[in-house]
Amino acid sequence: QVQLVESGGGLVQAGGSLRLSCAASRSIFSIYAMGWYRQAPGKQRELVAAITSGSNINYADSVKGRFTISTDNAKNTVYLQMNSLKPEDTAVYYCSAKTVTTAAMRDYWGQGTQVTVSS
Repeated sequence: QVQLVESGGGLVQAGGSLRLSCAASRSIFSIYAMGWYRQAPGKQRELVAAITSGSNINYADSVKGRFTISTDNAKNTVYLQMNSLKPEDTAVYYCSAKTVTTAAMRDYWGQGTQVTVSS
């Protein structure tokens, strides 16, 4: 199992920056992929950014050039640096982890952290 604890959300003006952190309960070397998703009111949860254990990175088109996902393996932590924030980035942001074994693929989720961008 993997427990994920997010932090770093808050209220920021448009054009500002925030950095989200997600601490995992075990070594992220053992996790196939970690990522950030978000869900705005009335909308489906969507992928924001993801990074695999092989360091392959994927971003949603809407955040390319503004958001950066990174990891600190020593701290078992994944970060999401968000710059040039827009009101449409307002959402609850969730950290995710995907583990893969010969028996199963499992997804784990954090509790979510609110990001609000004011215009």
